[in-house]
Amino acid sequence: MNSDVDEAIRRQFKTDGVVHLAGVLSPAELDILKRAFEWSIGHPGRLAKPVTPGDPGTFYGDLANPDSFGPYHDANFKTSLPALVSNVWGKPDVWFMYEQVFLKTAGSEEPEGHTPWHQDLPYLPVSGDDLAVVWISFEPLSREETLEFIAGSHRGTLYDGSRFDPEDHTAPLYGTGDLPRLPDIEASRNDYEIVGFPTQPGDVVIFHPAMLHGGAPTRAGKSRSTLSMRYFGEDATVALRPNDTDELLARIGSRERGVHPMQKAKLLGEGAPFRHELFPKVSP
Repeated sequence: MNSDVDEAIRRQFKTDGVVHLAGVLSPAELDILKRAFEWSIGHPGRLAKPVTPGDPGTFYGDLANPDSFGPYHDANFKTSLPALVSNVWGKPDVWFMYEQVFLKTAGSEEPEGHTPWHQDLPYLPVSGDDLAVVWISFEPLSREETLEFIAGSHRGTLYDGSRFDPEDHTAPLYGTGDLPRLPDIEASRNDYEIVGFPTQPGDVVIFHPAMLHGGAPTRAGKSRSTLSMRYFGEDATVALRPNDTDELLARIGSRERGVHPMQKAKLLGEGAPFRHELFPKVSP
């Protein structure tokens, strides 16, 4: 395990919102993480679906399976991921929030298109500085194939989420006016400081979930298997979103099983510490 992170990396995470850590995972750790990924592929949750229907090839995703905490135990307690997150934040306390998997395969003739620009945070009932997405690709990726970010965007506007509508990638998730509509970043790329990193198996990219980001195309005949691990720290608080109506919260409160603790945490109320007993504390 290699969890060393220097002060320059901590400053980069705070300023840019994203860091690339090369070669920090051992082959044994990669095996553990690949087994967790394969569990998710073999055990679809309620949110499993094609991410961008209508594109050539396939783009399958799943996330926040409430049954995942046991199968992901070794991914959190037998790898250096929590230690890396703790060191990037410069804070000791780390909790595991949820997993997300992507299986992306291009068609035989054309590359699968760019994953729409978006932020993760509008989809999540949480706010804070101590939040992290750890992004791991099991295949080597060139700069042209990797995830892309707008540097520093985690410190800017929180936009409405994308519905991932193939006809309009800026179509808002909520559409209530509480959050501004996403700009058409792909149509004006030169207006933004877009960064990305070629990666090899064993690398990790850690970013804040308020970062504007999108996925570059998968080239014809290639596939990409990606695992994202999501973590929160001491300063995380509950942030209710426009769809969190009293009726929805009542339904969440009435269900005892099959509800992810992210949903249960909403019942603590806006601004409360983001906690639930089912979130494992994974601090090194």
